[in-house]
Amino acid sequence: MPLLEGGTFRAAEAEGRVLVIYWWASWCPFCAEMSPHVEKLWREQRERGLVVLGISTDKTAAPAIAYRRRRDLTFPSVLHDAKMEPMLPKPKAVPTTWVRARDGRVLEVIPGQMFPEDVAELAKHLRG
Repeated sequence: MPLLEGGTFRAAEAEGRVLVIYWWASWCPFCAEMSPHVEKLWREQRERGLVVLGISTDKTAAPAIAYRRRRDLTFPSVLHDAKMEPMLPKPKAVPTTWVRARDGRVLEVIPGQMFPEDVAELAKHLRG
């Protein structure tokens, strides 16, 4: 999948690792509250094997890229498109967070905004 700021995210990068998929949008006030905490989680836990993939539900890349720049978000993010739909169906609401275990099982699907302590708690999945 093409990353918003260039480059490519390959599914193989997440194999055998805990993957947090964070669905967001530049127009979402709840995402504006939650995104800095997802960024902090990624910065603090990526060396332990956590992979974060943000998926923007914006209609075009420009507002998503501008949003990320304004907020200094660096976790990898892609723009959702129709080609992704069979594998990564767009949730009904944003933010939505999915957590996948190292073995590929979906551990959690969390619709809606999470509090900072709840985002930090996602690191518990690295223990197993």
